[in-house]
Amino acid sequence: MEEKELEKVMLSFMHGQTDLLLCTTIIESGLDIPRANTMIVDRADTYGLSQLYQLRGRIGRSTVRGEAYLLIPGQAAISQDARERLKIIQEITELGAGFRIATHDLELRGAGDLLGPRQSGAVADIGFEYYNQLLEEAIAQLKGEALEERCEPEINLALPAFIPESYVPDTNQRLVLYKRLVQAESDDEVAETLSEMADRYGRPPQPIITLGQIMQLRISLKRLKVNKIESDGKRLVFSFHPATPVNPELLIGLIRQEPQRYQFTPDHRLLVALPVNASTAETLAAAQAAICKLTA
Repeated sequence: MEEKELEKVMLSFMHGQTDLLLCTTIIESGLDIPRANTMIVDRADTYGLSQLYQLRGRIGRSTVRGEAYLLIPGQAAISQDARERLKIIQEITELGAGFRIATHDLELRGAGDLLGPRQSGAVADIGFEYYNQLLEEAIAQLKGEALEERCEPEINLALPAFIPESYVPDTNQRLVLYKRLVQAESDDEVAETLSEMADRYGRPPQPIITLGQIMQLRISLKRLKVNKIESDGKRLVFSFHPATPVNPELLIGLIRQEPQRYQFTPDHRLLVALPVNASTAETLAAAQAAICKLTA
C-alpha cells in the first residue's frame, strides 16, 4: 500500500468513517486513537510479553472502556513460556504496570550476563567472541571503514594431531588449550602454549607436536588467504580465496620450474606432489615448503 493510501485509511479510521482496522504490530509503536476501544490479537502466543503490553496499551485510551482479546490455538498447543506470558498479561492490568511487566519479562527470558556462562540472546547463540567480531564489523561498516575479509583455513591432512586424554585428563582444560592454539596469531604464541603444556604435563607426545606444527601452518595459510588445504596421501591441494595476495606470476613461475611437483587448476587450486607413502614429517615439510615459495 502506498503512503497516501495508508494515510487515507488511518484518517478514515480515526474520524469514525471506518469501524475496523486490520493491521500488523506497527500499531504498537505509540499510535493514539482514543475511539479505538476493542482489539483482537491473533496468535497471541507468538508475541513477547512487552509486545503484548504495548499492543494492549493502544486501546482504552479515553473514557470508553477498552477490551483486548488474545486469541490462541488452545492451551495444549502453546509452549509453557507462552502460557506464562499470557497469564501475566491477564493478571497485571493496573495503570503504571510497565515496570512489573518488564521485570516478569526479564525473569522469563533470563537476564544473563555478557562475559559469564549465563549468556542470553544472540550472544548465547553464537558465542561471545563471534558476537564481538560481528559487532566490530558492524561498527567499521557504519564508520565507512574498509573491512578486511577474514579467512579461516580448513585443514584436512589426515595426520594424528590432537591432545591425548591420557596427557591432559581434564576435558575443560583440553578445550582451553585447543582454543588457545586455534586463536594464536603467531608462531611464538603457539610455541608458548606448547611450552606451558610441557611445564604442566611433561614432555608432549608426538600428536601434540604435530598439532602445534599444523597450527603454525594455519597461521601462514590465513595470511595467504588459503580457504582449504587437504591431502589424499599422494598430493596436497591448496584452495585459494579469490582475494588471495599470492602473486599469479609467482605461481606461474613455480609451475614452470617444477612441473612434476606443482600444478594449478582453473578453480584456483594448487596441487603439490608428495613423496610415495609420505610420513607425517614429509607431509608437513612439503606444505611448509610450498608456503615458503608462495610468500617469496
